[in-house]
Amino acid sequence: MTSFSAPHDSGENRSAVNKDVIELEGKVIEALPSAVFRVQIDSGQEILAHIAGRLRVNRIRILPGDRVRVELTPYDLTRGRITRRL
Repeated sequence: MTSFSAPHDSGENRSAVNKDVIELEGKVIEALPSAVFRVQIDSGQEILAHIAGRLRVNRIRILPGDRVRVELTPYDLTRGRITRRL
């Protein structure tokens, strides 16, 4: 009888997903409904950003005036995801 082992997950697919992400830091200006925030990044541009799932699960509070790290995709530089409160 032959036994087959499952291939080991090396994490290659996870790194490919986050390869095209732009990370910036900014300041929360305004809290909007549905956990969306207006964030002014260090260059002065304002973007809309929602809370990442990990922050939501751990109930990390984001308030106006907080410094945050935001992930943007190169496809839409006006919307992003808040991944960390600094």
